[in-house]
Amino acid sequence: MHDQMPTAMPLLSRGKHRNPSKGACFMELASFLAGERWSDHPACTHPLLAGLARLVNDHTTDAARPLLAPLIPSVIGLTGDDPRIDARIALRCATSALPVVSHERQLALAVSVLSAEHVLATLDGRPQGSVGEESARTLAKVPDAARWAYRFRRGVRVSAKGFRRYAAPNTVQLAVRGISEACVADPDAMLRKLLTDAIGDCAELIRHEPPVDPLRWEDACRLTRR
Repeated sequence: MHDQMPTAMPLLSRGKHRNPSKGACFMELASFLAGERWSDHPACTHPLLAGLARLVNDHTTDAARPLLAPLIPSVIGLTGDDPRIDARIALRCATSALPVVSHERQLALAVSVLSAEHVLATLDGRPQGSVGEESARTLAKVPDAARWAYRFRRGVRVSAKGFRRYAAPNTVQLAVRGISEACVADPDAMLRKLLTDAIGDCAELIRHEPPVDPLRWEDACRLTRR
């Protein structure tokens, strides 16, 4: 799909915009491409994935934000009611951010990794306490935070509904802000990779490749060009 992208990219900027002539954020352009009412909360994208996209858009620097534009068509149609989507997005955010964020954030994100794995184990019928290979490798990089998280999680019950409503959105916010403030060489690249990987996780679960009209994408570029 990306080989259909035009050479002129839209000017993405932070925050909400009343209309395309004022600029656009990532999800506002997605709403336009999907043929919906102009909004940064369109129905075409899963709410938590859209929330991640808005946060990445707003915490990416002005210089690097245009590099997010090619990802916009890929979020259209990625939505559904499967609670595993929220858990997978949260887990992706937590494992991506955990090795680089501050110590206080590491403690919270290590708990998020275990909580998301608990929810996924319940939904997938895996043994409780089991974690995926990627989660295990990530936790091994932060042994102190991992030990604290295992102690904290002991005896704490997490429901899929509660995780979806509270823990998952909090994890996404904590991860994006933590990466943007981390002492790493290129936080913008990390945020872009996080969003790319989360989109891939959602596409794998939903198994849907949304059609996007190239002419509508051209219109979006024209309307937001300065």
